[in-house]
Amino acid sequence: MNYLRFTPILILAAASAMAQAPDASKPAPTAAIKSFDAAAIDKTADPCADFYQYACGNWVKSNPVPADQTRWARSFSLLGERNRYLLWQELDAAASHPKSSLEKQYGDFFAACMNTDLIEKKALQPLEPAFKRIAALNDAHKLGELMGELEAEGSAAPLFRFGVEQDDKDSSKQIAAIGQAGLSLPDRDYYLVDSKRFQEIRKLYIDHVTKMFTLAGDSPDQAAREAAAVMEIETAMAKASTSRTDLRDPEKTYHIYTAAEFQKLTPEFDYSVYFKDVKVRPFETLNVATPDFFKGLSELIAKEPIDAWKSYFRWHTLHGAATNLPKAFFDENFAFFGKTLAGQKEPTPRWKQCTTMTDRALGEAVGQDWVKQNFPPAAKASMDQLVAALEKSLGDDIKTLPWMSDATKKAAEEKLGMIRNKIGYPEKWRDYSALKVKRDDLIGNLDRSAVFERDWNLDHLGKPVDEKEWGMTPPTVNAYYDQSMNDINFPAGTLQPPFFDFTIDPAVNFGGIGVVIGHEMTHGFDDEGSKYDGNGNLREWQTAEDRKAFTERTDCVANEYSGFEAAAAKGETPAQKLNGKLTLGENTADNGGLRIAYMALLDTLAAEGKSINDKIDGYTEAQRYFLGFAQVWCQNQTEQSARQATLTDPHSPGRWRVNGTVQNFDQFGKAFDCAQGRPMAPMNSCRVW
Repeated sequence: MNYLRFTPILILAAASAMAQAPDASKPAPTAAIKSFDAAAIDKTADPCADFYQYACGNWVKSNPVPADQTRWARSFSLLGERNRYLLWQELDAAASHPKSSLEKQYGDFFAACMNTDLIEKKALQPLEPAFKRIAALNDAHKLGELMGELEAEGSAAPLFRFGVEQDDKDSSKQIAAIGQAGLSLPDRDYYLVDSKRFQEIRKLYIDHVTKMFTLAGDSPDQAAREAAAVMEIETAMAKASTSRTDLRDPEKTYHIYTAAEFQKLTPEFDYSVYFKDVKVRPFETLNVATPDFFKGLSELIAKEPIDAWKSYFRWHTLHGAATNLPKAFFDENFAFFGKTLAGQKEPTPRWKQCTTMTDRALGEAVGQDWVKQNFPPAAKASMDQLVAALEKSLGDDIKTLPWMSDATKKAAEEKLGMIRNKIGYPEKWRDYSALKVKRDDLIGNLDRSAVFERDWNLDHLGKPVDEKEWGMTPPTVNAYYDQSMNDINFPAGTLQPPFFDFTIDPAVNFGGIGVVIGHEMTHGFDDEGSKYDGNGNLREWQTAEDRKAFTERTDCVANEYSGFEAAAAKGETPAQKLNGKLTLGENTADNGGLRIAYMALLDTLAAEGKSINDKIDGYTEAQRYFLGFAQVWCQNQTEQSARQATLTDPHSPGRWRVNGTVQNFDQFGKAFDCAQGRPMAPMNSCRVW
């Protein structure tokens, strides 16, 4: 689905967000993170054979995945933990002694989340309104009414995703859009692949659903029947779903239907009732991202008995609230989704979950105060200069591309010139005054927040596009490019060490935040972004010959990364390699970002009268650049999480974000004197930008 379509530099681990313990433990302060860590380097390794091991080996050895995590990365995880601690301080103070109505609002939200005694006392009472609506369902043709009523109240409405997005082929318009959803396991492959590993996961999933229904008061036999019904419905939905790889192709997710035509696509579901209940304005047409899914859904509605649908909706109501239900539900949810699927050993402390939850619900309220304390104006000004330097480098790169015609170069330069840069935080903060928060009603707060976000999204229908809106909150450690907006976005949370440090030499900064900037810019020209013009419209702007040459180069990258191993063989479970097509956009952006940030560094050093061969602490500026880049991606990850990521994450793991990129850039081989033909300096390499 393409509502608020954007491409982040990192997918934050979902498993940790689903695995929080109902405790009240308090955090410990976190130290600042070095931008360049000489102690992380494994000098026994050969940088020309395995640069990731050389740059990160000692760090990887000394930093196993913490028990409450599934992935632990030197930059993203450490900085994310630090930002979360700083945010917790703000929220904890606001919960105790609010100084404004805004602080009281987010302080009460946080306090409600932290009140685990009240969660135990209320038990399933907050879910009773949804359960009653589900129990009253007596006709599968009334699923539209049930979906609409549940969503209108903020409860889980799982069958599909509906919202408002920019029109891919006219980005000045905001249109209704609908697409597939409805699965509980991480990907359709978990239901469909006939391997021993997935067969075992499916069995354990059915056991988990059975246990959750039993905890909710059903008899063991009844719970088992309900779990079987859930599995049958979700498997059928998985079969009708489009693969993640195909979802990356915007041409395959753009299908404009009239409302009447769409109703015929799924005659068993009454969309008119659903649209009325969610209070969306009348519309004549909408984008149906996955038509085959809705055809399959209609057949499924006609086939499945009413009791099966009741079980399915009851399950998603339980599942959607599991981390905020009493401990027995929480523990069972964590045992399957945390331990079994992701390899997480222990639940994450409650304060972390509540801090994250509050940021998600009231991010631009919380972010206002966080920015004042943690993002000085000088940081924003320095970022403006870095972005300008990277824009110049990408422009110079486009001019020299040997495979691109002058006509396409001109179009590419025009698109680059139209990219908007959003740095730090929004110019205008969102107004949350309409969101009612109660200090003693956590699930009610979450439901009202869901309704608030839905109404905010649906209110965009038919209105002019607001180019100043953001898709991430200020404390977030991430960045993204939005194809339809044609803009790059850098939250304040990312713009600090180890990515960006005023006090360090430019080589390390360009290897850190410089490559991040270049990465996001390159997304405008990767296999997906290159299909959008400077106005954010899905339109071919390359000549046919250039598109052919472009595709040959992206195929090279896809094939290269498909040969990289993401998880080693273990027992009877075979090794798992990356999906080069799924990760193609991110890999293209990594390769382009490394190249253009290096070009910007050369310009900066020349302006300062310095050389790329100047040494600091025994390393040349060129070597410090590549080390600074690589150390961003030092990481450890559980085996289960790594396997899951190959199916769900469009990013490569840290080892291949480093090695796969440097081996395609000849300047790396020169910096470390790698002979042609070594693993990090192959005879034939891939290059798009």
